[in-house]
Amino acid sequence: MFTRRRLLKIGTAASLGIAAGAARAAASHGVWDPSRARVWQQQQGWLVGCNYIPSNAVNQLEMWQAETFNLATIKREVGWAANLGFTSVRVFLHDLLWAQDAHGFTDRVDAFLDVLHAHKMGALLVLFDSVWHPQPHLGPQPPPKPFVHNPGWVQSPGAALLQAPRAQQRVLLQYVKGIVSHFRNDKRVHGWDVWNEPDNTNSGSYGELEPKDKAGLVYPLLQEVFLSARAAKPTQPLTSGVWDGNWKSAGTLQPLETLMVKNSDVISFHSYGKPQALEQKINELRAWKRPLLCTEFMARPEGSTFEPCLEILKRNNVGAYCWGFVSGKTQTIYPWDSWKRPYRELPKQWFHDVLNADGTPYDPAEVTYIKRVTAKG
Repeated sequence: MFTRRRLLKIGTAASLGIAAGAARAAASHGVWDPSRARVWQQQQGWLVGCNYIPSNAVNQLEMWQAETFNLATIKREVGWAANLGFTSVRVFLHDLLWAQDAHGFTDRVDAFLDVLHAHKMGALLVLFDSVWHPQPHLGPQPPPKPFVHNPGWVQSPGAALLQAPRAQQRVLLQYVKGIVSHFRNDKRVHGWDVWNEPDNTNSGSYGELEPKDKAGLVYPLLQEVFLSARAAKPTQPLTSGVWDGNWKSAGTLQPLETLMVKNSDVISFHSYGKPQALEQKINELRAWKRPLLCTEFMARPEGSTFEPCLEILKRNNVGAYCWGFVSGKTQTIYPWDSWKRPYRELPKQWFHDVLNADGTPYDPAEVTYIKRVTAKG
């Protein structure tokens, strides 16, 4: 989501206070055999789509809270996604929504999945996210800061709960087991992305609000999140995507990355680099002999463009989820550096997103290309 190099690398397993043996035990606890993962991939076909949030929502909370959940907008925009040939969307949930009203929240997720199903689509659901504002709150969300990339997105869990004693964090595991159990047999759910960019320190935006040694705080909790999700016995795969670092071999992974990869039924990753960098990442991650999902790509000024990245992903049978879809309150048409560099007008080249709020394409030729690639299979 915000894929610039980490200034602070993950420490050693010892500094995290986690024994290597414990990590190996967690990794072996019910993780799918690679052959089962390949059967799942064959059943799903090539998953292609976007990271989706309605254009009228500034963050996950505004998308899902009862007062601002807008099914009419969702129906309209999902229809546009289906028209592009998309088969799946990656969508972020939030632990506070479950704590607020678990029944109402699951009902709204169910209604959303119904809309997808009507268009023969499904969802990759994200449980937690370590990117952007570390102090989320329920209720009305702040309006977006003009000309700033993703100005209202919030983390889940927030920094306070991430630093809380383990007893207070049980509510997070209850959320995981509850939501996964509810949809464990649901064919509209393609999979569970249990934690997005768990060690992201958001140094370019909210770094001063972040806890120290964030990776060390996340590590044991992510381990328990995987176990809790697995205990719900989902028929869909679990994953947590690597997003920054050296993935050439198991030996080059940082401890948290090792935990993520070894506990994932299918391997997911992010790539906002040029096409050759995308191909390199695919080749490196093939060593795990599991299906691959690229759960974030497409940042035009960075060289990550639909053409040729979408065809590269298709050719390698790697699931493909671009960042963004309809330009709206997340303002991800502006670049990452908008947090540091002031903008006063629309950028000449959009950073993310595909369509304007009225459904017209940012680039008609780009949309034609997307349709051509998605129509191949």
